[in-house]
Amino acid sequence: MSGGRRRVAIAGATGFVGRALAAELVSSCDVVGITRGDHVRRTASEGALEEVEWRRSDLFSLLECELALAGCTHAYYLVHSMMPSARLTQASFDDLDLLLADNFARAARRAGIERIVYLGGILPAGEVSDHLRSRHEVEDVLASTGVPVTTVRAGLVLGPGGSSADMMMRLVQRLPVMACPSWTRTESSPIDVRDLLPVLVDALTDPRAPLVIEVGGPEVVSYRALMQRTGQVLGKRRWFVPVPLFTPGLSTLWVSLVTGASRALVRPLVQSLRHSMLPTDLRWQRARHPPVVGLEDSLRHAITAPRSARVESMATVLVRDREARPRNTVRSVQRLPNPGALTAREVATEYLRWLPRFLRPLVRVEVDGELASFGLAGLGAPLLVLRQSVERSEESRPLFYVVGGLLARPDLSPLARLEFRQALGGSVVVAAIHDFVPRLPWFAYNATQALVHLWVMRSFGRHLGRQSTTKRAD
Repeated sequence: MSGGRRRVAIAGATGFVGRALAAELVSSCDVVGITRGDHVRRTASEGALEEVEWRRSDLFSLLECELALAGCTHAYYLVHSMMPSARLTQASFDDLDLLLADNFARAARRAGIERIVYLGGILPAGEVSDHLRSRHEVEDVLASTGVPVTTVRAGLVLGPGGSSADMMMRLVQRLPVMACPSWTRTESSPIDVRDLLPVLVDALTDPRAPLVIEVGGPEVVSYRALMQRTGQVLGKRRWFVPVPLFTPGLSTLWVSLVTGASRALVRPLVQSLRHSMLPTDLRWQRARHPPVVGLEDSLRHAITAPRSARVESMATVLVRDREARPRNTVRSVQRLPNPGALTAREVATEYLRWLPRFLRPLVRVEVDGELASFGLAGLGAPLLVLRQSVERSEESRPLFYVVGGLLARPDLSPLARLEFRQALGGSVVVAAIHDFVPRLPWFAYNATQALVHLWVMRSFGRHLGRQSTTKRAD
């Protein structure tokens, strides 16, 4: 770190907000951009981004997360997990978000990070979608290790490379007549990324900033009106036909087919659109940085910016990231209830005790010091062999590496691992398998081992859910 300047890490630095924020900060801070793939060194070698120190890190790995934050004093968290990170992902996006945020919070505490700034979503009153509930949950997880967190809550953010602007542009470009489900009447207050940046900077640098800052743009519009305005910017006349019975599922399919965006990306966004994304407390923004970019200017900037000013699509990033990994990788993440208030180490111990009882007499589990072997009765060679990492394990997060067995390929993925971790104050325990490469042919693995693992973990979750407040693993 040069002089007394802050060294600021940006997780999610390759997104359109992250890149704009990095360019904004380089003149006053030493900026560390955290990315999953080496491709960023090629795509970010221009303008102010040349001054960014790029660190490759898989945030699903606590160790890599710690290395990425080493030496940093402050951090931004701009991460969303709506795209799959393996060929097979057995997990809901909110469980993935919880795990990523927990890794970041643990690593931030160990790195001595002074403050985390998180870009979250507007939280409407009443019942909310899973996507918005997850955004709020991430706030709690980031703050769970004691590092101060400031949350900037925004609705729709417009800028070059933003997924929302890109989807609107494709819809308007490709459909002369558009069916408009009821959610298109929902109102929002879109904010331009250029109006968002000073608020994000203030959230980090101003000690008077509140812990939660809501932001919005200069206009309140429905999503239908937003698409109409998009058509005007593109110079295309479009007709909008109300379709009151268009369900979220049909909307997801429709938007995905027309725009080419992944359903994994579209589904949570569509589910959230039924909520009015209007901020309720704009006092800080109005006093410090009232929005100045008009909606037409914002749409024009987002839609018609030169390709060089755009961020690579999430699909391109994902493909390039996969090229550096073994082809048949698996990630499986399950949230387990913990009414018995067990530590994660106690849950892991209970799992090793419970599994052979649950699958008796078919499965046997042998524990010898740091090694745990899983096998079939009558079969000499083990199916899986796990080794507990003593140096990386703790009471709240035991870690086991997959080191052998008939069903694994540790030679192709030496970092394949199973972990149990406490989260949300210990009310839940997350069980996760990362970077696992099966030995079975891919079609056979999907039809057998993958399904069995999911069934076993869900059954174990029901077992834990029946536990009383008396700890079983004594």
